[in-house]
Amino acid sequence: MKIIVDEAKCCGAGQCVLIAPEVFDQNEDDGIVILLEAEPAADRHAAVREAAAVCPASAIQVDEDA
Repeated sequence: MKIIVDEAKCCGAGQCVLIAPEVFDQNEDDGIVILLEAEPAADRHAAVREAAAVCPASAIQVDEDA
């Protein structure tokens, strides 16, 4: 699994950080997502999928084949 984040789309809602804090963080200045792990460990895949699903800006894409 590989995560792709479109920072230009990010609205800074922070849902991803709440769901998968090991994978996502937020910039303190503007709240824009910071990707901590582009290729997360298998035990974090479910949380990453959930974070992508609830992102209000659809800024998180998951490539399951990577």
